[in-house]
Amino acid sequence: MLAQYRTPKGTALARNEVLPVIRLKSTAGTGYTYVTTKNRRNDPDRLTLRKYDPTLRRHVLFREER
Repeated sequence: MLAQYRTPKGTALARNEVLPVIRLKSTAGTGYTYVTTKNRRNDPDRLTLRKYDPTLRRHVLFREER
């Protein structure tokens, strides 16, 4: 038998302020996004990564959007 985990009614799960979920949007203008987390203490600036954009079928810069 599988156990089901539930939160008590009215209790919200706490968000992690140090590791927020961010969206990386393609700078090529295709609208493609990646979702990831980042450590605010280590990387306070906006994150920029070179990742694959399947719409263009090439690697482009993805920048953190707020």
